[in-house]
Amino acid sequence: QGGREANQVSDDYRYQDGNYEGYAPNDGYYRGGDEPAHEEDAQSDVTEGHDEDDEVYEGEYQGIPHPDDIKEKQKKRAPAVADEYRDRADLMAERMEDEEQLAHQYENIIEECGHGRFQWTLFFVLGLALMADGVEVFVVGFVLPSAEKDMCLSSSNKGMLGLIVYLGMMVGAVMLGGLADKLGRKKCLIISLAINAAFAFLSSFVQGYGFFLFCRLISGLGIGGSLPIVFAYFSEFLSREKRGEHLSWLCMFWMIGGIFASAMAWSIIPHYGWGFSMGTKYHFHSWRVFVLVCSLPCIASLVALKFMPESPRFLLEIGKHDEAWMILKQVHDTNMRAKGEPERVFTVSYIKTPKQVDEFIEIQSSTGTWYQRWLVRITTTFKQVWDNVLYCLTAQYRMNTLMLAVVWFTMALSYYGLIVWFPDMIRYLQEEAYESRVKIFDEEEVSHFTFNFTLENQIHRNGEYRNDKFIGMKFKEVRFEDSLFEECYFEDVTSSETFFENCTIISTVFYNTDLYEHIFINCRLINSTFLKEKEGCHLDFEEENDFLIYLVSFLGSLSVLPGNIISALLMDKIGRIRMIGGSMLISAVCCFFLFFGNSESAMIGWQCLFCGASIAAWNALDVITVELYPTDKRATAFGILNGLCKFGAILGNSIFASFVGITKVVPILLASSALVGGGLLALRLPETREQVLM
Repeated sequence: QGGREANQVSDDYRYQDGNYEGYAPNDGYYRGGDEPAHEEDAQSDVTEGHDEDDEVYEGEYQGIPHPDDIKEKQKKRAPAVADEYRDRADLMAERMEDEEQLAHQYENIIEECGHGRFQWTLFFVLGLALMADGVEVFVVGFVLPSAEKDMCLSSSNKGMLGLIVYLGMMVGAVMLGGLADKLGRKKCLIISLAINAAFAFLSSFVQGYGFFLFCRLISGLGIGGSLPIVFAYFSEFLSREKRGEHLSWLCMFWMIGGIFASAMAWSIIPHYGWGFSMGTKYHFHSWRVFVLVCSLPCIASLVALKFMPESPRFLLEIGKHDEAWMILKQVHDTNMRAKGEPERVFTVSYIKTPKQVDEFIEIQSSTGTWYQRWLVRITTTFKQVWDNVLYCLTAQYRMNTLMLAVVWFTMALSYYGLIVWFPDMIRYLQEEAYESRVKIFDEEEVSHFTFNFTLENQIHRNGEYRNDKFIGMKFKEVRFEDSLFEECYFEDVTSSETFFENCTIISTVFYNTDLYEHIFINCRLINSTFLKEKEGCHLDFEEENDFLIYLVSFLGSLSVLPGNIISALLMDKIGRIRMIGGSMLISAVCCFFLFFGNSESAMIGWQCLFCGASIAAWNALDVITVELYPTDKRATAFGILNGLCKFGAILGNSIFASFVGITKVVPILLASSALVGGGLLALRLPETREQVLM
């Protein structure tokens, strides 16, 4: 092709007797040799074909092109013709070069747009989405004591309910984070929040354990997908100087979510009467009202997000130049009007867009059915997402991805394990104190007596009860061992943690009670009758709920406020790496002091100290994960790492909870060693505070 063009040039430009002739471009203009003579005031040949700004008129004489100009034209024309025949590596190299140019230009554009009203509006909208994530972590823990009685949950069912939300978050982070790099930040964030809001709302009304478990799983999937999108979305509206600080401020909404959940649980759940019943089967108790209220931040963010634009950085990545330019102009004009400078003009006219390499396979409407077209679209999209996942493990990013994965995992294992272990340990200390106050009655004989009051925290051994009535009463933590019940009558009795062991029960009637067969351990029932057993679980929630657990979670969430402020102010001064390493090592030191936590107040104090020290590492991890990856892989990488974080949370919850009441040594040493190892490894990550977003 180059040879043919060179011959074309030599044929078109022939020098004869000092004149150029034969140059006749085929553009529809007549160029004969008998042109009329120029007027006297016409321009000279030197300036012919040019205006005052040196613009070339179409069809005018332009002289012999320089050989370098010919090569440049050939270079520009060649890719347009032959992209499909070029090697993919060449195309990717060209795209990488374009992305580097775009990164620096985009940084300059964001600086021209300024930081003002638009970013603060987006800050609060995305903050509500992050707040919903914080609420979701606490919801199940708060409703579990009430839900286990309402749904008659076994210990294994309670454990599954606690872990199912993290499982949903893990899947949602990877799946929806990957889709955000292909479908857009705003669209995928709306999908995530809509899934969470719909199933969180639905879970407050369902009665069965299985359906409730399913709703919390899907709700977790939605809110898990929102976290990587929120940070990727907001970072793409921030300049380099503002990014670390304002992403750290955004993290405060997670803390606000925890405070909101604690305050709502404290004020709603104990009021058992805040609900309604429909017949004997459907009950809407106060803990369901709490679940309903906790979906409000997600719904508010979902509504507000409809008025926010897509990320212009994402639009430029997929070649939508005009849409991105309009959004950046909107950002500029909004900020300038807020600053009182509406006359400032957005000076950017053209923005570099990277070469588009991915080809989306599409079936035309005339060549396939609707489900075939959708199947191809879905298959292609998920293939592109999978390619993005693999790209994070290529040579360029492999080491950073693996180191970040270890840091995220060790941080999650320690943090989520301990925040579950703290309340469990406090509850265990309370149970120990409760058991120490138990009243023991030996060989008591009671006959012709009516019990119509509550028996609590008692052990009755070798007793004899004849012709006694137990009417409208409650048994709470009561055990009858080796006792005799003869011709007794139980009516309208409810119980909790009550057992009859090695007892003999003769000619006794049980009417409308929840004293089921499983609470009679190795007992002999002779001529005894069970009539109209109570259905479901019946307990006074106002007495059962422990206000201290809400207080512990509230103080734990509030204690991260100083750490959030410090990390936001110092993030761009000391750097992300030092922030992560220092915070994790200080948190490890705090863990060792847990050996001295032998009381409820001491455990609460060490929990607050640990949460306050570790929050800076979380904030810096969020920032560096956003900055280490390019725009078209950012949400995918964040989703992968956040999914691994939730896997660490599942392991931490399971491992640490299993040692409650057995030993403190294993949880403390495991958390400390994980934090030290992760903190030292974090120091080997590259510093990103001076680099632009690729």
